[in-house]
Amino acid sequence: MKEPAMEIISDEVPITSTGIPIRNLWHMLIYAWNEVLLKDQWDIEAETSPSLDALLVTILANLVRQRLRIGLGRSYMSDAGLLRGLRGKVDFNESLKRLSFENCQAHCRYQTYSHNVIKNQIVRSTLARMVQTGRFGNDRTQTDFIRHMLRKLVLDLEGIDFIDLHVDLIRRQQLGRNDGDYRLMLAICDLIMQRQMPTEKAGYYNMPRLDRDALTMYRIYEQFVANFFKFHLREWSVTPQMALKWHMEKTSKYMPKMSPDLVFIHKSMNQIIVLDTKFTANSLIQNRWGKQIFDSSHIYQIYTYLRSQEHVSDSHRCAKGILLYPTVCENLSETIELQGHQIQLKTIDLTQPWDLIEKKLLELVTTPPEKEYKAG
Repeated sequence: MKEPAMEIISDEVPITSTGIPIRNLWHMLIYAWNEVLLKDQWDIEAETSPSLDALLVTILANLVRQRLRIGLGRSYMSDAGLLRGLRGKVDFNESLKRLSFENCQAHCRYQTYSHNVIKNQIVRSTLARMVQTGRFGNDRTQTDFIRHMLRKLVLDLEGIDFIDLHVDLIRRQQLGRNDGDYRLMLAICDLIMQRQMPTEKAGYYNMPRLDRDALTMYRIYEQFVANFFKFHLREWSVTPQMALKWHMEKTSKYMPKMSPDLVFIHKSMNQIIVLDTKFTANSLIQNRWGKQIFDSSHIYQIYTYLRSQEHVSDSHRCAKGILLYPTVCENLSETIELQGHQIQLKTIDLTQPWDLIEKKLLELVTTPPEKEYKAG
């Protein structure tokens, strides 16, 4: 099988296989995980890490060390065994089967307050997995150092069981209000697992790194954009995945659902903007004659979102649509007018300095549109 694409270094700036600088991807992840207050805490690691794997395990290791100093999270767990005293509930069937009472023992089921809980098992298992599968750049010395650090942490977590990892298990974990560090640790473990998804083939195969990154980056980009606007736009109501209703005289169970990525409604002026993110290789495609054109499916989709809601209110009749594409060193800014609706096709270059990325994202919504909003 072809070797997975490695993270590379261009002009001494580490980038992922999708071409996004690791430092920018880290900022996107912080927004996607709703951990914006930690945005500047790991700047040094984001700037110096030679690969995304190296960045993720370095931050995970720092969080684990911090937890080891203050104490690992504990919880009550079900346990069972033969005891010489009584504890919890006596399992009479098991005790009689094993003739435990004759030996002055009883088989009991009881609760223990232990650090050998699922969330710690996930973290230890992830660290052990990354010792074997992590890709930490081309510097052998640095790679060996990271692997040695991970092995030591795995030993420091002795007493915590190894488990089979899968994304559903990680996402089912219930955390308390004081488990902010565990939320970040499990989010990192989740991302690591997504980037190491198995194939449907039997045996030891990995999906090519570029394919894995494309699959995970689509979700990261969508969540980043949604949480970014929710955090920064105080004068707007920002609703991700709002369900829109079809205006039909006769319904059908086969009609697809309409859920744009974001719907903005200004709290005082009642302006409406519908935004859809498109994580695609190209913001323009070629037709059969080799001409660069908009992707018709994207235009049809945003057009349907806008036109299908015109019956709701006057504001919906002049709502604005935005298609937002992430790019690498490319720029596209086009505005079209379709039957009273302004539709903008915009790109955001994810190789730019992060403060410029934030500025341009905010300008999408806060800059007055070319066509003035008027009801009716």
